[in-house]
Amino acid sequence: MKADIYKIENSVEKVLNYKNTLFLDGNEFLLVKSKLKGVFYKVYYPYVDSEKVIIYRDALPDVTLFKIHSYSLLRHQDILGSILSLNVSPSYLGDIIVDSLNYYFYIMSDLKNFIKDNLISIGSSKIVLEEISIDYMKDYKRKYLENEIIVSSLRIDNILSKIIGTNRNNVLEIIKNKEVILNYNILNKSSYILKENDIFSIRRVGKFKFVGVVNHTKKDNLIVKYLKYL
Repeated sequence: MKADIYKIENSVEKVLNYKNTLFLDGNEFLLVKSKLKGVFYKVYYPYVDSEKVIIYRDALPDVTLFKIHSYSLLRHQDILGSILSLNVSPSYLGDIIVDSLNYYFYIMSDLKNFIKDNLISIGSSKIVLEEISIDYMKDYKRKYLENEIIVSSLRIDNILSKIIGTNRNNVLEIIKNKEVILNYNILNKSSYILKENDIFSIRRVGKFKFVGVVNHTKKDNLIVKYLKYL
């Protein structure tokens, strides 16, 4: 899941030519940012702590916010899968927000009419899309479940073992099967030392943000905090 080199180069070129990028995930943002040293630019965050952002210089990017109306419970992965199944590039799609029984997603406005005409169901559930003000969710803050665990080190395999409730060998197998995403890339190093604000997800388990060490035990183990995305 390495960043698309063409997308990075194309994004840099757009900014240099006073155009906005498409949506960038955290890894892509850092790569583009590293190539824009000395260049003045702005970053568009659709809401307070949005994960996907847009870099621009002058005019605000043209983005549409849709609310999904459904009589069925929807999951983030089902919404994502249904949109991508329409051959929509992930670069045109911003964050998907599942807030209790309310569902929203951001899309580049170039595609809003296409989405309106073609996204009529999520999985087997019929839906209705409503275009709402782009500012409707601007103050939205993600909800997390806070957890603390005791570990002997900050190695990611050690922490994953505690979160999942399994032994290290099973964790190594999960990593080998490419089921762990760390900071938007597939994790391939089980000895990686987690750092503050690292984001990782475990297939079929959930998505998490690492907060850091909050205390030590008498036996000098570490008490660490992490957040689970709700």
